[in-house]
Amino acid sequence: MAALKLPHSPSPIHGRQYLVPFPASPIIFPKPPSPRLSNYSFPISHGFLARTLALFSPGILVCSNSYLRGAWGNQSKTKSASVQPVTAELMEDQPKDSLVSGDSIRRRFLDFYASRGHKIIPSASLVPDDPTVLLTIAGMLPFKPIFLGKIPRQVPCATTAQRCIRTNDVENVGRTARHHTFFEMLGNFSFGDYFKKEAIQWSWELSTVEFGLPPERLWISVYEDDDEAFEIWHKEVGVPVERIKRMGEDDNFWMSGATGPCGPCSEIYYDFHPERGYADVDLGDDTRFIEFYNLVFMEYNKKDDGTLEPLKQKNIDTGLGLERMARILQKVPNNYETDLIYPIIEKASELANMSYALADEQTKLKLKVVGDHLRAIVYLISDGVLPSNIGRGYVVRRLIRRVVRAGRSLGIKGEVQDNLEGAFLPAIAEIVMELSTHIDSDVKIKAPRILEELKKEELHFVQTLERGEILLEKMLADALSNAQKSGTMPCLSGKDAFLLYDTFGFPVELTTEIAEEHGVTVDMNGFDQEMENQRRLSRAAHNVVKIEAEDGASPTEYINETEFVGYDSLSARAVVESLMVNGSPVIQVSEGNDVEVLLNRTPFYAESGGQIGDHGFLYVTGGENQQTAVVEIKDVQKSLGDIFVHKGTIREGVLEVGREVEAAVDAKLRQRAKVHHTATHLLQAALKKLIGQEISQAGSLVAFDRLRFDFNYGHALTDTQLEDIERLINGWVGAAAFLETKVMPLKDAKEAGAIAMFGEKYGEQVRVVEVPGISMELCGGTHVRNTSEIRVFKIISEQGIASGVRRIEAVAGEAFIEYINAREYHMKNLCSMLKVKAEEVTTRVEKLLEELRMSRNEVANLHTKAAVYKALTIASKAFEVGTSQKIRVLVESLDDVDADSLKVAAEHLIDTLQDPAAVILGSCPDEGKVSLVAAFTPAVVDLGIQAGKFIGPIAKLCGGGGGGRANFAQAGGRKPENLPSALGKAREEIVSILSEKAS
Repeated sequence: MAALKLPHSPSPIHGRQYLVPFPASPIIFPKPPSPRLSNYSFPISHGFLARTLALFSPGILVCSNSYLRGAWGNQSKTKSASVQPVTAELMEDQPKDSLVSGDSIRRRFLDFYASRGHKIIPSASLVPDDPTVLLTIAGMLPFKPIFLGKIPRQVPCATTAQRCIRTNDVENVGRTARHHTFFEMLGNFSFGDYFKKEAIQWSWELSTVEFGLPPERLWISVYEDDDEAFEIWHKEVGVPVERIKRMGEDDNFWMSGATGPCGPCSEIYYDFHPERGYADVDLGDDTRFIEFYNLVFMEYNKKDDGTLEPLKQKNIDTGLGLERMARILQKVPNNYETDLIYPIIEKASELANMSYALADEQTKLKLKVVGDHLRAIVYLISDGVLPSNIGRGYVVRRLIRRVVRAGRSLGIKGEVQDNLEGAFLPAIAEIVMELSTHIDSDVKIKAPRILEELKKEELHFVQTLERGEILLEKMLADALSNAQKSGTMPCLSGKDAFLLYDTFGFPVELTTEIAEEHGVTVDMNGFDQEMENQRRLSRAAHNVVKIEAEDGASPTEYINETEFVGYDSLSARAVVESLMVNGSPVIQVSEGNDVEVLLNRTPFYAESGGQIGDHGFLYVTGGENQQTAVVEIKDVQKSLGDIFVHKGTIREGVLEVGREVEAAVDAKLRQRAKVHHTATHLLQAALKKLIGQEISQAGSLVAFDRLRFDFNYGHALTDTQLEDIERLINGWVGAAAFLETKVMPLKDAKEAGAIAMFGEKYGEQVRVVEVPGISMELCGGTHVRNTSEIRVFKIISEQGIASGVRRIEAVAGEAFIEYINAREYHMKNLCSMLKVKAEEVTTRVEKLLEELRMSRNEVANLHTKAAVYKALTIASKAFEVGTSQKIRVLVESLDDVDADSLKVAAEHLIDTLQDPAAVILGSCPDEGKVSLVAAFTPAVVDLGIQAGKFIGPIAKLCGGGGGGRANFAQAGGRKPENLPSALGKAREEIVSILSEKAS
């Protein structure tokens, strides 16, 4: 039977290529359906049915809802075919390239599997629920908990078009035909339902029948030991043995981790050059092949000893790259020139005033970077990821800066109109949004916010980009020059790369790219060292622990790590291992001295994870349990790993090395810290639930009197949002949930869903603190046993502390009561002073402010009237300058007149003296303050004399400066004693200038 043909009606794509369907070619159909397949009622897709009828009965056209779905429960219902005669009018309504457009390929894929009983699941966010990954990198990621057996399946099988982001090989974008940061993965998934046979047969039918790919151009890879898949491909599908390649574990065996579900893979490749034959074929040859469909057969569980055991529930996980299939069907040389991306490139070319088709390869590379990255940027911001310097936000910032640099090097300049203020990214992003309808409908809804973020980030980067580029050019020139002199390879130092990163905001990856363009490498080890030095200095800035002796020997050299017993007890017997005074080791310390104490074991929590160190006492007892020494501990810090340094003061007696002490933590303060630490976890959970999963921690403080939580977010929270957060947290507090604390391997903790700080380093064993159903975090801090111990939670402030970083401060438990009591005290005092009730304070204060405003206005009016009066008294002191034109000039001091009144006086004098006239006045309104004003009439300005330029040098004589318009300017200074001489200089200068100009 001949292959079904796509309609042969070529139509142009992006003005030069044509979407030409593949010609008819013989295909090998599978054998009759097995009993498993017979469970489906007419597993035929819409595209298959339409082309079949069109081939054999050209007089009818299938409606879009005519395909027959499989009969699986309520999710699929069999429908009867609906047909109608084809008319010229109907044919004209059908887009000629509709069957091979990106949107059509996506729809046809989903429809194909929906007709076979799969539930169509919308794409998940690019911000995954999985804490072990930064972004959604694969179509299977949203289903990972099902594959791992953590949650039950909701449907037996599903199909999706999942938005994905990968940036691990961002440098390859534009250089190869297929690498992207943003892409769509079309997938079909089985959760213990069908398996290998059906997955293979359907993937072949989809490729050769639904999409009409010539079977002789398709190659198959299977895992080297997967004989079952090999046999299905060869004997049941009919692929010749010579086009099936067995490949090793690195290429064709999928694993979820070191242990757990895993299985062999099988991939379908398209052959662009079948004329090269079968000899020495390498499926990894990008010039000939492209892998477009990957089938993962999840059938084993890998145990700790490395052995494989069969899974009770075998699963299917597949992925078909939409951009890759579009490239094949649309017959373009690379993914970028498909209708999914090319319109973006076309817009960038238009802004750069160039033709993509006529551009050289380097220029095309930059245009491809713009086209690819802007898709990723727009969809990330739509999903709530805003530019920042850590985590997901750094991915967005890095991509934006790559696009800005690429665009600027192409000569793209932003429009100064339309509110764009010189930014070009919004103009191109609008094309991305136009193409987003069937990818993510939320993008157009969020368009204003996305465009605003793009504009803000671009303009912020451009401010430092030019200076950074100039410096980098010099650095690269120096590196090349030094290499030429020394005969070595040119290399940019890590110190220079870090300077560009730290001062000019250049991501090191961007520096590396620019350096490579000049043939220079970057010392990444040196860069990493500089970065670590900065982190170390930053930590030291707020946590200085002196542990080095004067001779350079460390007193902790022979001291073991401190055993911490404070999770279970607030007191413990311990031995003094070492004593330090002012950074020097000592044998004993007497009463009244500050000291740093190192113990072999301690119940004191040392500051870490944002929680401050415990307070308490060390007691030394003598005979009959009499105290011989008391040390008050006010801080505990960690040093050299897990050595706890107890910082305090000897209140009684003498403390010696080797003595046994009773270490006792202040229980009330510890409880406050526990309350605030657990409340911090609840706050992060509430922010993620109510504001967005993209919220990530940027810093924290857990103190006795308050908690502080910094997080990445680009906008201030509204009062309503803050109230909702408080309400949610207090609801959790009232629910009286018991906390669960476990120590487990890091891998297990992440798989369990524990939140880890991005970029934070953890050991192999980690402590997990969980509020069941609410929060799960990796945390070494101290916490309450039950949320009811928190009692109440109150936000006291929310503010921005840096670009894209917000800060919330709050109180809970005993600190909340203190907070309320303090405000109650101030309110009572206020009520007493104002002689009103608490509920009347606001009204009374508003009235007082209005009275104050009116009084100030009255005073200002009086000052103005006084200034005008003084102006009238000195108007007679004006004198004339010039011969051909008589110009009236007045230079005087008005004693203590304030700046505003001085301005009014000058304006009044100009009106009084009339044109042409020049007035220069000065005053000393307050101690250490000078005010100056210069006012010129139009005729004086016409002579080329500007008030702003004239008054500036005069103000400098008084230790200040200023300026303004040509006819009026104000200035100030800090040296009243110089005012007389400054006005004398002003008189001399204005007379000299006017005499010359008006003679």
